[in-house]
Formats: sequence, structure tokens, C-alpha cells
Amino acid sequence: MTASAPTSTSAVIVISSHVVRGSIGNRAAVFALERLGHPVWEVPTVILPWHPGHGPAGRIIPDEAQFSTLIADIERAPWLDEVSAVLTGFMSNAAQVKAVAHLIATLKLRNPKLQYICDPVIGDTTGLYVAEATAVAIRDLLLPLADIATPNRYELGWLTQSEPTNNQELMEAAMRAGPDTMLITSAFALMRDSISNVLVSRTQALMAEHRIVQGPGNGMGDLTSAVFLARKMSGMNDEKALQTTTAAVFEILARAAKRGSDELMLEADASSLERPMAMVQLRRLVHPDNGMSA
Repeated sequence: MTASAPTSTSAVIVISSHVVRGSIGNRAAVFALERLGHPVWEVPTVILPWHPGHGPAGRIIPDEAQFSTLIADIERAPWLDEVSAVLTGFMSNAAQVKAVAHLIATLKLRNPKLQYICDPVIGDTTGLYVAEATAVAIRDLLLPLADIATPNRYELGWLTQSEPTNNQELMEAAMRAGPDTMLITSAFALMRDSISNVLVSRTQALMAEHRIVQGPGNGMGDLTSAVFLARKMSGMNDEKALQTTTAAVFEILARAAKRGSDELMLEADASSLERPMAMVQLRRLVHPDNGMSA
């Protein structure tokens, strides 16, 4: 399927972390969206020299008043009619979440068709890596506004106070979480040595899986959220959007791993965002609501 050409009203506001070196947070999401033809309004929630996994370093976090002023200025910007989507990722504190929630609610009042995708960047296998108050604010203020959410399976477990052990339990938790469409990353796979993304909406359940690649995993969630949003904005259905998003991110990861890079190399592999060649296995799952194949 060929994506339709973005229009002057296809801008996306992206609100997440910014690093000096690397391809995570805003660096990943903004690159992908712009490469796929969307103007981006970028809002940093924190500035770091590199991903914390590479070693300790300082960080710059806008104080609450500065951040709130910035968000308020965006709310009154004369170009808001250009904006048709918002993507949020890492938040430094609960005050940022509150300000961003007000922005999204304001934009939705102005444009009921606005798409909001929430990537609740709060934790992984080790547990929460943000303050609990921040995670609670994301759960209580942002998820109820989201049209699409893209948690990893550990984040979904925390958000729903559950410990899913298989994809059926993941989908049941996703249905409780709120948004009409949930794309769960790092989900369980059926094939050996593989991993999957599971998408569940009110009417269907899908899984795209691929082999596990030992490589630079930082930024894959940010990239997945941005590419999936661009696919949906182009008019793709859920099945095609899931398949091509998973293929693109897998291909970029595999190529970076082959080079021995410690970061995703978006600048070298930008063509994979548009026309991924990697094969992923797409499956239809039993939807948790109806007990029948979707």
C-alpha cells in the first residue's frame, strides 16, 4: 500500500526526552516522522548527553514554570490548525504530565479528529525508572485521553496492576487500560527465539513477530510509536500498519547490530522506514472480548 502524501495539516507535536548523541526519544521519533513527510513540533522534557544506559551523566530538566509557560504558548500558537496528531513519550515529572494533558485536551476540543498516541515510558524488566508519581500521572491523566497507547509488556503490567504471562492476559490487561487501540511491544512470541508486537483494538487482535536480535535496543519503543503513528496518519489499516512498522524497526535494529553499533543508525537506514524488506510473521489472535478469531 502506498502512503498518501502528507498535507499542510499533518504536523505532529512530539513531547519526549532529547539526547545529544543517539537515536532515542525525540531524536528517534522526530527523525522518523519527518522522514515520512510530517512536520514536527518538538518539545523536550529533559536534555541528556546520551542514554543513561551508556553511563551516568547530568541532565537538564525545565523547571515547572518554564515548562508550563512553553506548553501554554503552544496552546495559543496561531498555527494550531496545522497539527493533526500528538505523540508523548518520556516525562520527567508529574507536573509535566499535568501540563501536557491540558494541552492535549485543549487540542482535542479544537479538533475532535486529532490523534493522540501515548507511549507511557515508565519502566522495563527492572521495574519503574521514573518516579511513581510520574507513572501514576501518566496512567490517570494521559491514558484516558489517548486514542492509541504503546506500552511495553512490563509497563502495561504496572499500569494495570497485573503480571501477564501470555498474550491473552496481555490483551485482557490492554482492554482494561482504556485506549481503543493498544500496541504492546516486547510481547510474547510463538516462534522460538523471537519477540512480538501485539495490537488489540475493540474489534480485532493481531501479532507481528520476528527473531530476537542482540543489538542496540535503546529507542526501539520511541521509533515504533512514531512509525506506527505515521502509518495510521497515512490511512493504513491496523494490520498493514502493524506489519510494516514491526518490519521497519526490526530491519533498522538488525542492520545496526550487524555493524556493531551501540545505537540505532537511522541516518544510514532511513529507507527502511519507508520500504522495509524484512520479513515478519503476522498472525490473527483470539480477541479477549468475543472468544472468536478476530
